[in-house]
Amino acid sequence: MRPHRAPEAEPAPEPTAEKATKDAMSSPTTDSPAHSASTASTLITNIAALVTNDPSLGDGSPLGLIRDAALVIDGQRVAWTGERSKAPATDNRVDAGGRAVLPGFVDSHSHLVFAGDRTAEFNARMSGRAYSAGGIRTTVAATRAAGDEELEANLTRYLREALRQGTTTLETKSGYGLTVEDEARALRIAARHTDEVTYLGAHIVSPDHAEDPAAYVDLVTGEMLDACAPYARWIDVFCEKGAFDGDQARAILTAGKARGLHPRIHANQLSHGPGVQLAVELDAASADHCTHLTDADVDALAHSRTVATLLPGAEFSTRAEWPDARRLLDAGVTVALSTDCNPGSSFTSSVPFCVALAVRDMRMTPDEAVWSATAGGARALRRDDIGRLTPGAYADLVLLDAPSHVHLAYRPGVPLVTGVWRRGVREV
Repeated sequence: MRPHRAPEAEPAPEPTAEKATKDAMSSPTTDSPAHSASTASTLITNIAALVTNDPSLGDGSPLGLIRDAALVIDGQRVAWTGERSKAPATDNRVDAGGRAVLPGFVDSHSHLVFAGDRTAEFNARMSGRAYSAGGIRTTVAATRAAGDEELEANLTRYLREALRQGTTTLETKSGYGLTVEDEARALRIAARHTDEVTYLGAHIVSPDHAEDPAAYVDLVTGEMLDACAPYARWIDVFCEKGAFDGDQARAILTAGKARGLHPRIHANQLSHGPGVQLAVELDAASADHCTHLTDADVDALAHSRTVATLLPGAEFSTRAEWPDARRLLDAGVTVALSTDCNPGSSFTSSVPFCVALAVRDMRMTPDEAVWSATAGGARALRRDDIGRLTPGAYADLVLLDAPSHVHLAYRPGVPLVTGVWRRGVREV
């Protein structure tokens, strides 16, 4: 989805000669003349409720909700927001028809470069078999066997699917190759479609190194990192029993930081472990899952820049314990919501579905869930140019076929997204 970085974000790595000479396949509806950003200004008016995520606007809440509102797009950016009666003149005009408008969803955790199908595993699990990290190996085998064209076709399919549901920024990871060549090609493919690319060579210990995990850590922090770093912004590790322990995770994330990649971490999903504390220690942008937390973990998150990214699709798809979002929010932790879209434990690309789950099963209010799926996701990517609709931000926005953002939780499963603008261009 090819977003630019915010001013506070770490600079992108310089592209290698190989990357510069590759013919980059543009993301869906991007980089073609028909979808280039217009220089004309556009007024979207007759908005029943506009979520700006700027508490200085509207009702003064974290959503900065403006009723009977309007918004002006100028090129790729938001130029003005306010009450409809005060809207300035523009070149073009769109009537929202009394519907709600909110920022495009920011999906800050997904695994979309893969091949194969795990329907049988899901069916078995829903029939009583517990989820374990071992299922990842099935996707690893299929991904290694797939060609680049198949992997890229799968990726673009899921990007289009997410866009239709209002996602305008999407992070995605490697992690289903687990060899130098396969991890690097996954990241090359992903980098053609989004700048929010994460190196996850440390998803599980490669089956090729099952008898020598230390050698695999050496590979992940050495030759594999060298091959992958030019294509990624982030580095991640699955810090969990059956994957990587705290010392291994620290070594992997520290090596990535030395190469200019900023840490994220899969933390405390299946059991309590050191992941959250390690995330805070290393100033990780996010600690993801955060299901099994002590009071010390919650306090550490509350006094850090690290965002707790909650992934309710995983709990839904595995019948696992729900993270306690209420506990985190009440402690002052910044929370993001994301899909964790992957073929094994959360095969959904729908942020609206995750919003509904968060409200119903994780004790979030509708306002909190919408903020976390937009501004929270932006915080988890250390971005301030997305996830909000205020002057200067990118004009990434969603039009709902409903008068309020609350309908995302109030009407679960209903396809309410009726319009999507990305960088000022209507895509849906």
